Amino acid sequence: ACADKRTAVHNIMVLSNKNLNRTKVTIALMMMLACRTTSVRAFVPTSRKTNFARSAALQRHYATTEKTEAPAPPSTNPTSYPFAEVEPKWQKYWKEHSTFRTPERDTSKPKKYVLSDVMARYWRMKGFDVLHPIGWDSFGLPAEQFAIQTGAQPAETTASNIANFKRQLQMLGFSYDWDREIATTDVDYVKWTQWIFLQLFNKGLAEQSEVSVNWCAALGTVLANEEVIDGLSERGSYPVERLPLRQWVLKITNYADRLLDGLEGLDWPAGTLTAQQQWIGKSIGSSIDFAVEGDEKITVFTTRPDTLMGVTYVTLAPEHPLVEKVTTDERKEEVFEYVETTKSRSDLDRTSSKEKTGVFTGGYATHPLDESIKVPIWVGDYVLGSYGTGAVMAVPAHDSRDFEFAQKFGLDIKWVVAPEGTSVDDLEREEAFPGQGELVNSGEFDGLKSTDAKTAIIDKLEEMKKGGAETTYKLRDWVFSRQRYWGEPIPIYFPVDFPEGVDPSTQDPREEGCDHTIQFDQPIPVAEKDLPLKLPVMEDFQPGDDPAGCLARAKDWRYFQEDGKWFARETNTMPQWAGSCWYYFRFTDSKNGEAAFSSKADSDWMPVDLYVGGAEHAVLHLLYARFWHQVLFDLGYTTNPEPFQKLVHQGMILGSDGEKMSKSRGNVVNPDDIVSAQGADALRMYEMFMGPLEAVKPWQTNQVAGIVRFMQRVYTVTSTAAANRSEEMDDETLRIMHKTMKKVTQDIESMSFNTAISALMVYTNHLQSLQDKVPVEAAEKLALMISPFGPHLGEECWNMMRHEESLAYEPWVEFDEELCVDDMISMGVQVNGKARGEITIPAEADQNAAVAAAKEVERVQAQLKGKEIKKIIY
Repeated sequence: ACADKRTAVHNIMVLSNKNLNRTKVTIALMMMLACRTTSVRAFVPTSRKTNFARSAALQRHYATTEKTEAPAPPSTNPTSYPFAEVEPKWQKYWKEHSTFRTPERDTSKPKKYVLSDVMARYWRMKGFDVLHPIGWDSFGLPAEQFAIQTGAQPAETTASNIANFKRQLQMLGFSYDWDREIATTDVDYVKWTQWIFLQLFNKGLAEQSEVSVNWCAALGTVLANEEVIDGLSERGSYPVERLPLRQWVLKITNYADRLLDGLEGLDWPAGTLTAQQQWIGKSIGSSIDFAVEGDEKITVFTTRPDTLMGVTYVTLAPEHPLVEKVTTDERKEEVFEYVETTKSRSDLDRTSSKEKTGVFTGGYATHPLDESIKVPIWVGDYVLGSYGTGAVMAVPAHDSRDFEFAQKFGLDIKWVVAPEGTSVDDLEREEAFPGQGELVNSGEFDGLKSTDAKTAIIDKLEEMKKGGAETTYKLRDWVFSRQRYWGEPIPIYFPVDFPEGVDPSTQDPREEGCDHTIQFDQPIPVAEKDLPLKLPVMEDFQPGDDPAGCLARAKDWRYFQEDGKWFARETNTMPQWAGSCWYYFRFTDSKNGEAAFSSKADSDWMPVDLYVGGAEHAVLHLLYARFWHQVLFDLGYTTNPEPFQKLVHQGMILGSDGEKMSKSRGNVVNPDDIVSAQGADALRMYEMFMGPLEAVKPWQTNQVAGIVRFMQRVYTVTSTAAANRSEEMDDETLRIMHKTMKKVTQDIESMSFNTAISALMVYTNHLQSLQDKVPVEAAEKLALMISPFGPHLGEECWNMMRHEESLAYEPWVEFDEELCVDDMISMGVQVNGKARGEITIPAEADQNAAVAAAKEVERVQAQLKGKEIKKIIY
C-alpha cells in the first residue's frame, strides 16, 4: 500500500511524493515486510567499516573486519519481554556495524537481488550474497501539489518527508543497505536519468509529436488516462479536456513485439502477464477502406475480415479528422455538441463505460466489396482516435458491442456467419454470434469456412487496392512530457530565430516584447559532459494555463547564448515514471560517478531475483521499466534482456472497517502508535500473520495482542533455556523441532509467511510445556527461525544464548527428512463409506497390518459381523 493514492509499489523505491506525515505512511510501512513501499527519498551515503566478525559465516561475508563485542546479554530471568529497550538497542547495533551492507560479490556463491525484508534476511542466512536496497521516488505531481499547498519548496518538503519515512523504516528494523540509498531527485541520479533519455533520443526513440492529451488547466499539466475519472482529475477533481499539444513521446511501440516475447519464461503472476499482453494488444487482421464523398476514405482495422459483408454501419471517433467532412448540415449541431462533450472524458473513461453513446452524421460510406451498399457513418465515443485508425466497421450480428449499439439505435443487423453444419435460420437472434463458422449472405464467399474466408477476402481487397493484411497493436507511444516544475528537465534545447532583417546580437528573448520564434522542429541534445541539467530555483512554480509549463516563466534559465546565438531550453519536464524506470540498475552501483552503472555491477547483481510490488503497476511502471531495460540491452549496457525475474504482488491492507485506509474515513493505523505500545516486531509479525501475502486483508489492532503474547512465550522459553543450559532433548521434541524447521523453511521459500509463523507458535507452545527442561539447541533454532519475521526478538534471544555476534549471517536451520516422518501414524477407518473408528499403526505398516488393526476396533467389528469383505482400499 502507499501514501499516494496509487497505492503500493515496487520493492526498491518508496513511491509517494506526498507529505508523508506519520498517518499517511502507515499502510506503506506495513507492506514493506514482504515487499517494499511508497513515498520519497534522499541520498545519505554512509561508509562505515564493519567492526565485528567472529563466526565463520561473518568472516566469509566480510573478509577484513575487526572484532568487537555484541551488546551485553540481558538477564535470563523470564520476565516480560522489554521490547522498548531491545529494539532500539539492535537498531543501533545494526547501524553502527553496517550489518546489512551489501558484500563484494563472491561469484563462487549464489546471489539474490531482492525486494523483500523477510526474504533478504532468510537468504543471507542461507549463504547468498544479498543486495537489499532502498530509495525514494521523489519527483512528481503529489510532492509538487503539497509544496504549493504549504507554500514551501518541493525540495524542502521532499527532504523532510524522506527523513520521517526513513526514521520509521529504521524503527521497523528493515535490513536495507542504507549505504546504497538513492533518490530520483538527487542531481547525481537526475544526471543519469537524463543520460538515458539522450540514448533514447539518439536511437530515434524519443521524438516530438502533436498529441491529443488530457489537459488539466487547474493542475497545469497533462494527465495520464488513469488519472482522469469522469472527466475530472483524480487529484483535486479539476476539469480535464482533450487538447492537441506538442509533446515528447517515447516510441515504446517499436518494442511491442519484444515486450510480448520477453514475457515468456518470467516467473510472474498469470494475471500480470495477461494484463501486459492485453495492454500491448497485438492483433493480426486486415485494413479495409470505405470510400466517402470527395475522394476521401475511412480506413478501419479488423481481425474478422470474414464478416465484412455483415457491416451495417461505420463508427468514427469524435476526434477523427473526417467527422466534420462527412457530417451533413442538418446534423452538424447535434454532432458537434456530442464531439465537444467527449473532450472532457479520458480514453480510459470512454472505453470502460458500459453505456455506448453515439450520433448519426447523416453521411454514408461505400462498401468496399459492393458499391451498391451504402453504409451509414456514426460518431461514437467508445472509438478512440489514439487507437488503430480511429474508426471501426460495425458488424452487429457478430459482435456483442455492435449488437447492443444497433439495438439501441435501431440499426440493421445482417447475419453472415453460421456455425458449421447449421443455417443462418438456426441462429438465436437475441444476441450476437461472435464465433467462427461458414459464411452465408456473403455472395461469392458463401460456404467458405471463416479461416478460409479471411484469406480470400483479404486477397480480394488487395486485388481491388482497398485494403490488405495488417498487424496492429493496442499499445500507444508513451507521452513523456509534463508541464510541471517538479520533474527532471528534458535535456533538449532549440534554436531561437528573430524576424528577417533583425540583428540577433541586438536582441534578448528574455526581455518583454522581444519578437522571436523558437524552432521546435530543430531539437538539439544537451552534451553529455554538461549533464545534469538542473532545475532552476523558482519562487513561483505554480502551474498556469500555458501549456509550455511554469519553466517557461524562468526566462534566465530557459534562454541562453552560445557562440553568439540564442537558444531556448525545453520547458516540459519528465513524468514521475522516468526515475522509477531504472533505479534497480543504480542500486547495483550507486556511487559510480562515471556511469549510470558499470558492466561489472550488471554482471554481479542483475537481474532482480525477487520483486514484490503492487498489482496496480502491472501495465505502467513494470512495462515502462521493461522498455527502458530492453533499450539499454540493445545498446550493450546490460547482458540481461529482462529486469525482474520473479514478481510477486502483495495484497493491500485495509482499515478495520474493510475500506481502504484514508484520513477522511478515520481508519488510518499509525505505525508509530503500534510500535510505541507493542513493538516493531509485533507489527511486523502481525502483518505477516494476517493471511496470505497476496490477499487483501483488514487491519485489526486488537489482534496484535495475540502476537505480543506469542513473542512473550518465545522470550520466556529462550530465557529458560539460557538459564538452565539443558543439553538433553527427548525424541518427541527432536521430531517436532525438525518438522518445524522443514515447515518454516518451505513456507518462507513459498512466501507463505502466515503459516510459517503459525508453525513457530505450535513449536513454541511445545517448548513451553517442557518448563525448565527446554533444550539449548531447540531454543537456538527458534531464535534463528523467528528472526526473519521478528528480527529484534531473534537477535535478543540469540544473544541470551551466549552468542556474541549478530545472527544475521548465521547458517539457516537444516532439517533431517527422516526425523520429519512419524514412527506412528493415525489413520481413519471407514466401512461402506462411513467413518467407524481410528487406528494408530507404525508408519511402515503394510495393508495386512492395517486391516488387522482395523478389525480390532469395536465399532468396525460390529459392522463386519456376519459379512464378507469384498473390497479393501488402503
